[in-house]
Amino acid sequence: MLTFEQALAQLLAGARSLQETEIVPLLEAGGRVLATTLLSTIDVPPHDNSAMDGYALRCADVAVAGTRLAVAQRIVAGSVGQRLASGSAARIFTGAPVPAGADAIVMQELCVRDHDAAGAVTINHVAQPGEWIRRRGEDITSGSEILAAGTRLRPQEIGLAASVGCAELSVRRRLRVALFSTGDELTMPGEPLPPGGIYNSNRFVLAGLLRQLGCVVCDLGIVPDTLAATRAALRQAADGNDMILTSGGVSVGEEDHIRPAVTAEGKLDQWKIAIKPGKPLAFGQVGNAAFIGLPGNPVSSFITFLLFVRPFILKCQGAAQPDTRSVNLVAGFDWTRPDQRREFLRARIGADGLLELFANQSAGVLTSTVWADGLVDNPSGNAIRRGDVVRFLPFSELLN
Repeated sequence: MLTFEQALAQLLAGARSLQETEIVPLLEAGGRVLATTLLSTIDVPPHDNSAMDGYALRCADVAVAGTRLAVAQRIVAGSVGQRLASGSAARIFTGAPVPAGADAIVMQELCVRDHDAAGAVTINHVAQPGEWIRRRGEDITSGSEILAAGTRLRPQEIGLAASVGCAELSVRRRLRVALFSTGDELTMPGEPLPPGGIYNSNRFVLAGLLRQLGCVVCDLGIVPDTLAATRAALRQAADGNDMILTSGGVSVGEEDHIRPAVTAEGKLDQWKIAIKPGKPLAFGQVGNAAFIGLPGNPVSSFITFLLFVRPFILKCQGAAQPDTRSVNLVAGFDWTRPDQRREFLRARIGADGLLELFANQSAGVLTSTVWADGLVDNPSGNAIRRGDVVRFLPFSELLN
């Protein structure tokens, strides 16, 4: 059997990055992958500005607390004040440009406006030069790189692009993925469940995961368990799509037709991976489309998608490939009968900060994926005792 690392390396070696790009409005760029490095053409902020509501002044004019200054002007965000004369202050608001001549801001809570003497304020604080001033370019300087090519655009990246005036971005086109399930036992939700039937959850889980990764999904539904139907579905799926994703039918039983169908229509590697759940994984090609066949058990399908399909898709999209971030947490459970395969155990963080383990770790118990916060990555043959430190992969990382 292949190790997890061997299987992932072979899978990623077969990923072909999309080269086509398109220009999209900034509001439509969420979840897309940036095609070209973005440089700023401006400083951010574009001018020195006030970080507080208060008074702009010259520090030299306030040698002691209690100094009174004339209020010569009022500056709000979006306006530009006049040069500050010696012995005067400017009423200023957060975000407003600091007037020439001023070298500090004193927050309004440390000042008292003198209503008996028109236009005067008492400064009850000895400011230091630069106090409460946000300097021009302290966030971004003109010409600097703010987003690297390959960045998957989250709301904060889109906001950063907006902050330098970008109205549109060059992104990689979306990956087109054809999806279908195999199994005569599968029934669509909303239909009566026949004897021996099960509802098709994998279709909805995988379609949701694909769309969350920014893919365009071509859903071909459920394919009958015959070789001819499976071959026809593969030909249809390969037409105009970059990738084909299936669940079920990747074993070697008489009714498992994925393997002979892909072999007949293209090429296929059948892998047994030393992980639990998710031992079988198929990888190959049909026409110009990459093919990945996942196991049919719901949890196996879900976990192998997160561990293998997700990084494959990110590479095809041209996204940077950072290692999945994990955290070391303390186990609040005993795991005394480990498997010889590397295990990915469904767990969540309890109120005491310790990891709790879902009671039933079967590959068919989809409830565990809803209950859990993530996966304990347990090495092969490793027993866990309460109090041991374990490696935890949060779903917040794997599903982002």
